[in-house]
Amino acid sequence: MITIIQETPSVAGNYLADLRDINIQQNKVLFRRNLQRLGVFMAHELSKHLSFEVKDIHTPLGIAACKKLNTSIVLGTILRAGLPMHQGFLDVFDDAENAFLTAYRKHDKTGKFEIEMEYVSCPDLKDKCLILIDPMLATGASIVKAVDHLLSYGIPSSIHIVSAIASKVGLDLVHNKLPNAHIWVGDVDKELTAKSYIVPGLGDAGDLSYGEKCQD
Repeated sequence: MITIIQETPSVAGNYLADLRDINIQQNKVLFRRNLQRLGVFMAHELSKHLSFEVKDIHTPLGIAACKKLNTSIVLGTILRAGLPMHQGFLDVFDDAENAFLTAYRKHDKTGKFEIEMEYVSCPDLKDKCLILIDPMLATGASIVKAVDHLLSYGIPSSIHIVSAIASKVGLDLVHNKLPNAHIWVGDVDKELTAKSYIVPGLGDAGDLSYGEKCQD
């Protein structure tokens, strides 16, 4: 299942527009804040697909039957770009466990690349809801490889993939490779360049959040 947030008009459109805006995005604090706010919004939307149970809650004046989340959640994030959206999800699912992965493109002399992962920190995933967050879904290769690594920590009851912006090519790849995952994206761009950058996209979410990294 694929949910595209931008297809339904909402305040999330403001966050996405500001994230794309070359003038507004120069403010790193505001860029991170907009990613975080988008994460909060998407977490609320995603929560509608989780399991709840009715519990009697004692108030000062009586007892109220309240619906409470009864899903064990693990928030997984691909470093470093995913951290602001991760915080947005953690603001909503504040009891969630957390997983972190590094992933980068290792280029060869031809310009082609492989996705390399050097670090994974993850709790037991057995029978839990895994929510994997990466703001840019370009080729989709990082997401697929990340899920493959995480499944060695147990088979979750459900998998949700969350990105701010996806390319059509990457979205199709992830959907085909992970057909049982629910994919959530803010918006979808049709073009992916020869160097696998999303167009119009928004640029490098990691650099815009935390500053440009040195190139090898």
